[in-house]
Amino acid sequence: MAPSSVLANRDFRLLFTGRCVSLLGDGAFLVAMAWQAYTLSNAPTALSLLGIAMTVPLVALLLFGGVVSDRHGRRNVMLTADLVRAVLLALLAALAASGTLRLWQMMVIVAIYGGAQAFFDPASDAILPELVPDSQLAEANALEQVVRPLALRLAGPAIGGVLVGVLGLGAAFMADAATFLVSAGTLWSMSARASGAPWVAGAQLERATAQAREGWSYVRGHVWLWGTFASAGIAYLLFMGPAEVLLPFMVKHVLRGSGVQLGLVLGAGGLGSVAAALAMTRSGLPARSMTFIYAVWTLGTLAIAGYGLANAMWELMLASVAFNLLETAGTIVWATMKQRHVPGQMLGRVSSLDWLISIGLLPVSFALTAPLSAAFGVRATLIGAGVAGAAATLGGLLLPGMRAVDRQMQPDARPGISPPASVAQAS
Repeated sequence: MAPSSVLANRDFRLLFTGRCVSLLGDGAFLVAMAWQAYTLSNAPTALSLLGIAMTVPLVALLLFGGVVSDRHGRRNVMLTADLVRAVLLALLAALAASGTLRLWQMMVIVAIYGGAQAFFDPASDAILPELVPDSQLAEANALEQVVRPLALRLAGPAIGGVLVGVLGLGAAFMADAATFLVSAGTLWSMSARASGAPWVAGAQLERATAQAREGWSYVRGHVWLWGTFASAGIAYLLFMGPAEVLLPFMVKHVLRGSGVQLGLVLGAGGLGSVAAALAMTRSGLPARSMTFIYAVWTLGTLAIAGYGLANAMWELMLASVAFNLLETAGTIVWATMKQRHVPGQMLGRVSSLDWLISIGLLPVSFALTAPLSAAFGVRATLIGAGVAGAAATLGGLLLPGMRAVDRQMQPDARPGISPPASVAQAS
């Protein structure tokens, strides 16, 4: 089935357009935030503190965000989160442009930003099956994964580098604020049926705590869910903080690069993601999906070690390509599996648990990055993070029953072919 078929769906097209524009701003924000942090301080501690400030409220509110996503209109939840983040980015832009921005102010702003994201992400994961038929889910996910790296890792960082270099950090932050307003506008324009009517049990909504327990019980009964959540959580603890904090440090302070060069390194990763997404669009899902997911995620995480081994910008770019290409391939398959096999009324809660468990230890990862890099050096920390994270990822595949779900999927789950609905996964 051609990728254009899913774009014929007006609501999906609006959602997709808003995401594309918002991701462009987020790509610019990646460069601007890192450059602002290392302008305020030359040590990895500054960016580590911002990472902690953003991820603590994100982790703390994710489960509640998933419950809200399932109880209320998912479009409305996403719209509210977009507007909140637009205001926050506009405030950050004003402070940066005036020269009065301090690290503590950035920490407060990104903390509230992370709280808003905790509501947006589960709703965003769960709304897609409401908009497109099951047979187009893989196509829709692959299409998004083509554009996501183009915007977030390629065009966005390039725009951010130019804005930072020519107009200043404030302009980059303001650009991201504007893109959130565009995203909110596209969500507002979607039809009433896309509002995601809340799930009702008998005409009475269950209490939020009971709904959360139900979501956890569902996840606990399916090893392919909880095992992957836990494996990702441990792997992210080991590699995500070093990758996010020390890659910009490598560019700015080790290799003496510029903001534009940081954008190029991130952009190279975007090209890798695009290549993976295009390949997945053409080939469809692999027959042994869980095995495929873990294989590419393990190799992708190992590529983080390449950041520590690099002695030139092109070597950083090559490692970035490998990491993003492999991570994207696994993410497309993983997102489609969740959307096909998790019941729709449960998907917001399952997605929130996915986010919660997977990134629950990110604040710890950010907190440990600065002292570890001070004790062992930036390069050794990145190499160790890649190797240890890859080992933790591969360990998830070895859990009993993890690959049983592969036998319950069709041998050739192409985007245009729908597997049996709501099959029960082995635990």
